[in-house]
Parts: sequence; structure tokens; C-alpha cells
Amino acid sequence: MEKLRGAPASHSRRRVSGKIKTFVLDTNVLLHDPESIFKFEDNNLAIPVEVLEELDSIKTEQSTERGRNARRVHRILQELLPDSRSMHEGVKLPNGGTLSVIINPYLMDPARTSPAMQRLRAILPDLSKKDNRIIAAALFVQEQFPPPTVLVTKDVNVQLKARAVGLESEDYLNDKVPEDVEESSYQEIGVSVHEMQRFCSEGEFDIGEEAARTLYQNEYVLLRSDEGKTMPARYYGDRCVRRLKVPDFVKAPGGMPIRARNLEQQFFMDALLDDSIIMLTCFGKAGTGKTLLSIACALHQTHEDHSRYDGLSISRPVIALGKDIGFLPGTLEEKMKPWLQPYYDALEVLIPSKPHKDPQFAAMKVSKKKHKKHDEHFFAQLPPALPNHNGHVGGNGSTPLIKPYERLLRSGLVEIEALAFIRGRSIARRFFILDEAQQLTPHEVKTVLTRISEGSKIVLIGDPTQIDNPYVDSRSNGLVYAHNRMKGQALAAHVTLMKGERSKLAELAADLL
Repeated sequence: MEKLRGAPASHSRRRVSGKIKTFVLDTNVLLHDPESIFKFEDNNLAIPVEVLEELDSIKTEQSTERGRNARRVHRILQELLPDSRSMHEGVKLPNGGTLSVIINPYLMDPARTSPAMQRLRAILPDLSKKDNRIIAAALFVQEQFPPPTVLVTKDVNVQLKARAVGLESEDYLNDKVPEDVEESSYQEIGVSVHEMQRFCSEGEFDIGEEAARTLYQNEYVLLRSDEGKTMPARYYGDRCVRRLKVPDFVKAPGGMPIRARNLEQQFFMDALLDDSIIMLTCFGKAGTGKTLLSIACALHQTHEDHSRYDGLSISRPVIALGKDIGFLPGTLEEKMKPWLQPYYDALEVLIPSKPHKDPQFAAMKVSKKKHKKHDEHFFAQLPPALPNHNGHVGGNGSTPLIKPYERLLRSGLVEIEALAFIRGRSIARRFFILDEAQQLTPHEVKTVLTRISEGSKIVLIGDPTQIDNPYVDSRSNGLVYAHNRMKGQALAAHVTLMKGERSKLAELAADLL
């Protein structure tokens, strides 16, 4: 029988060993991580020619991450496979494995067949679909090469179809974090009564080598004495835990005082107000106060006379829940407004147009004269309200006065950022909040984090259990990936919020539905 194009030649560089596997990569793996080619250690890699065709159709997407990744993959393959011979025979990779492009001869000549192809045509008869052709290429590799063959794809349906035809298939696991086995959002450390008293008086405490072995730097803990008394603390490394630095309340200019309502929110506020923590990640279900506390602490710091930050920047990925309603008309601000409505809601709560007497927002009896004088001075420095088309600013039956928080937006103290245009920027002296970060890929989160300059702080918040992006899951999204990789660094911290504070209904729905 003549040598088939794409079949192994006698001088093939492909390695054969009982411990070596051959991984066939799907298109979505390369789009998810263009560098994945170098992350399979010393195993063989095979890329079906159908993958190149799919990449070719995606590379023209100029303003999307998929388009940039497709072009990146093309450049990598061009460097690794400079000619036709290297493409079919395979080339050695720097990590010790091999790489080749596979052309399935059974699809070129339908008259030729094999038991595996007969089984494939019986189960998946439509070979015009790219997914089925990629599965067929993986079956061809499985027939031709002794080592175990594994199809690597992030498409769950392709994984199931591959297993149905007798092909091993798995997800791309390189950027997945380990499975979370922790049930509690923080650790409890037992101390004696005398140690608790010393901690309360001195503000810090040596927890000993054994307890410190299970903690990472900037992890939040709860000290519990033999008598059941508790005290929250933060681990600073070198066996030292210190008391939290949480004020009684935080307050936006002209707004309502906001206080922490549970222990985890105290942890969150401590990290939000600490200048030494530059990157903060926060997990929390709906209603736990992630957005409200983040904005409140940011505005509390940005309007002070000697503030470290010049303002607050807010952004979130534009990924719809359910069916997309299509393109939105208007300017960038008008297009982003529906996506950023949760922030407008939070600003309305923090700086209400009408006085709010809900005890939820009253931390203590504040000196109203002192805050009123400070707020009047602050708002006097902002630009005046813009008139309407009749020249009126508001009142007297004309257009209503603008809301207080809208003056913060117009002054630039609060900015709305579009992630699509963040590449190439350098964000200096800003308090940056990235909401719904679980919708981003690890590469996208890396792109955002590398935009943060000296003097800025970034807070990534989200719920890893609520993901609408089909290319990430609870273990591979950018939020959990950033937390896992930055855990233990002196400039990073993490908090998990468990208790919902929005309403009894919201808390019940989040737990039961």
C-alpha cells in the first residue's frame, strides 16, 4: 500500500513511547491560549488541517480577542513550521515534544476506509461539519500511531461525540485551578484567653509555626479563644497576625454612611482601604455587597484631601445573559450604560437624590455639620450642571436637576471604561473596579492587570458560579485564575463573601434556586 499523505514516514520526528501521548488540538484550545502549543511537556502534538481553516476565518476579527489569538497562532505556526516537509514530518518543540499538521486521507478519498472511519460515518454521518472532520482526523492519528491519542477541546459536545466513537477526549487543563475543597471562606485559629487578651491590647500576635504553615500572606482569619470569644485578623507573614483596620463607616461625598454588616464584609473593607494591597479579588454570590462596598470604599478614598487616587474607574465585560438584543445605538457612554446600570444603582444608593433614613446605611450618629461642610466644599470644585436645550438647569417645572452622582461622572472623578479599548492604556492613580471578572479568560484578565500603573489599585469581583461565557468555566475563568496565581503575594489579597445582605428574598433565591 502506498504511503498516505499525513501518515508517519520512516524519518518522522514523532516520538513513540509507552509514556508519551499524542494530543490532537481543537481550534478553541488554540484560541483560548495561543501558547498552549508549548504546554504539553514532551508529548506529541497534532493539529488537523481543518483547524487551520477555522483559524483563517477568525483571524479577520479585528476588535476581538479571538481574532488577536488566531493571528498569534498563525505567527507561532509559521515560525515552527517553515516548510511543507516540517509540517508533515513534524518538528521538535523547545519543551521536548513534537508538532505536526494532520491531513486525513480518508476524507480525501471516500473509497478508502477503516474500521474506525466506518464507525465514525455510522455515528456522525455529516462530515461537512468542521467538528466531525476534526474528530475524524483524531481517529486517523489514533490508528496510525502507537501512543495513546487524546483529543483536547473546550467544547463539551465535541468531547461527548469523540467518546461516542471510541476516542479519548478531555478539556484543556493547563490554566484550570485545582478543585476547591474549602467549604469556609476563612480559617479559624484557636488561641488561649491570655493570647486573645494580648492580641486585643497589642494589635498583633504570633500564631506559631504550626498554624502559620496553613496560611498564605494577607489571608483573613478568625481568632477564637477557649471561652468562645472571637476577633478577626489578617496574616502578614512571619507567623504574625494583626488586627483589622476597618473604620466605623465609609462615606461617599454627599452620600450615606456605609458600614460592614458581617465579618466577611469587614475583611473586604480592610483590603479595600489598605494601600499596601494593590490587587484584590473577591468571590461572592448575588447580593453579598461586592459592588456597593467596592464603590463606597473607592469614593471614600478618592474624595479625601490627601487621597492616593485621582478617581474611580469602573468596567465589566460585555456578555449578555440569555439571547442578545443586538447592537446598541449611540455614543460609547450610551452603549455602555445598560451594561453598567448596576453601578448607577449603587451610586444612587450611596449618593441618593432624596434623604434616605433606612438604618441599613447608618453606622453611627455622624456629625452632620462636619460632613455637610466637607461635602459642600467638595461639590463646589466640580463643574456646574449642564443646561438643557432650553437653557434651564432644573426646577420651576423644567427639566429636573441632575442626580448628585452624575456630577461625579461629568467631573471625571468616576469614569466608565470599555474593556474592548483598554489594550495599550496605562492606568495611573486610579481605583479600578472590574466587575463580573468571572466572564473573562485568564489572558483577558492578564491584559487588564498589565495596564495598572504605579499608584493605582484594581479590584476584581464576581461570582464563579454564574458564567455566561462559553469559553470558560468555574475553574478556568480569569477571576479564579488570577486569585490562584497571585495568592500569597505581598501586594495581593482575596476575600470570599458568603452572606447575602440585599434582602431576605435575594438571599433565599441565591441559595435555593
